[in-house]
Amino acid sequence: MADPRIIDVQLDERTILWRSADIEQERRIAIFDLIEGNHFAPQRAYPDGYQGPYRIALSVEEGRLALDIKRADDTHLETYILAMGRFRRPIRDYFAICDSYYQAIRQASPQQIETIDMARRGIHNQAAELLQERFAGKIEIDFNTARRLFTLICVLHIKQ
Repeated sequence: MADPRIIDVQLDERTILWRSADIEQERRIAIFDLIEGNHFAPQRAYPDGYQGPYRIALSVEEGRLALDIKRADDTHLETYILAMGRFRRPIRDYFAICDSYYQAIRQASPQQIETIDMARRGIHNQAAELLQERFAGKIEIDFNTARRLFTLICVLHIKQ
């Protein structure tokens, strides 16, 4: 029976150089929300007909995202490699707006925070749509899954 969802997410901690408390909280929430509700369906037919659930591991290797897809029993199914060139700007913009958002939470008015948060959501949504486009024909994901995966991709790109 098909169960097209993610049940576990691992990030390659070797590629993460540093995380603030705010970023760590974003990571925890993204993983929790992703596991609680997602749609993740690799489009390649596996010889034995396996259709989920999946464990995934994300890492960045030579500027590309490596998405290891495993069965529930942790046996490897495939690794999907995604070039990150088209994500450089959204990642950079997302980091910049998140920095503004975290500063605003501490010292700005509710209206200023809302304005920055709307901009942050806009960048996040555009990046999620791009991720869905890049996975098209390879991995079917819904919009909320794409948003949460983009958050985790950003965490993997922190360089400070």
